[in-house]
Amino acid sequence: MNPSLKAKLNQVKLIVSDVDGILTDGTMFIGDGIELKQFTVEDGAGAAFSRLAGIPVALISGRYSKATEIRAKEMKIEHCYQGSLDKLTPFAEICEFYNVAPNEVAYVGDGLIDIPVMEKVEISVTVPHAHPLVKEAAIHETKLSGGQGVLREVVEWILHAQGRHREVLENMRKNIYKA
Repeated sequence: MNPSLKAKLNQVKLIVSDVDGILTDGTMFIGDGIELKQFTVEDGAGAAFSRLAGIPVALISGRYSKATEIRAKEMKIEHCYQGSLDKLTPFAEICEFYNVAPNEVAYVGDGLIDIPVMEKVEISVTVPHAHPLVKEAAIHETKLSGGQGVLREVVEWILHAQGRHREVLENMRKNIYKA
């Protein structure tokens, strides 16, 4: 890994992610008064792994969805902003709450409305199916596509670069398997 990228990854103290196209594949099933989205347990594991590492995760979605609200609570994600195409305002609020600078944030997005935030951070990540302009704004593209465990992949990528992956894994084992 290039030393400059490793140095930037070592500064990450917060992960902020889009939802549709990242935690999901972007598909929505909408019926008579009900909306369904498909999430993977892998991203829940990624959020838990990140928490164990002391790196909080926050979500910003341009669209409101009760399904996203429920999933964020299940994943123990405290900050889940929804329903605004302006992602810079909630991003600033999240940074202020966690007392981090934009260069200490990794942002994961796939759509055009993610670009303004991606341009504010040092670590901007996208997925293989992202809009071409988003790929230009990103410094890293995941192997997995949205809905397949992108958050978990990003968390592990950061922790490997920080040299903390094994330590956090051992911490997880101690917390889960207290036998």
